[in-house]
Amino acid sequence: MKILVINGPNLNMLGIREPDIYGKSTYKDLTDMIEAYCEEKNVEVKCYQSNHEGALVDEIQSAYGTKDGIVINPGAYTHTSVALLDALKAVGIPAVEVHISKVDEREDFRQISYIRNYCEKTITGLGFDGYIKAIEYLIERDGKNDSGN
Repeated sequence: MKILVINGPNLNMLGIREPDIYGKSTYKDLTDMIEAYCEEKNVEVKCYQSNHEGALVDEIQSAYGTKDGIVINPGAYTHTSVALLDALKAVGIPAVEVHISKVDEREDFRQISYIRNYCEKTITGLGFDGYIKAIEYLIERDGKNDSGN
């Protein structure tokens, strides 16, 4: 199985940005955790982060025909980007939306997610563990599809 993990704007600032909300662990801590978990599960993973919407769209498009699943934390683009939604729809790859914080308990504008209109599942408020839960979901989903269930 091959998974793309996409992180949007400001996630490169983990550990610095609002540690009371996002924690003190860094983006490198996050990617190291994801890569170690995927290695253990024999899953090929690519972690990608950008602050630029077009670069995120390009990365989603590059997954077409090469990835089996996408885990996406679009950051602030969650609430604004029809372009990311359209890119996900275009590639047709199973996707899970992840948010480190409990977005449903935050500002009103954070209640809107364009990405959710495509994603099969949304995981919020579990910190970095949300990424692992998303990967677990995609692995299980892939296994069900392989067995014909």
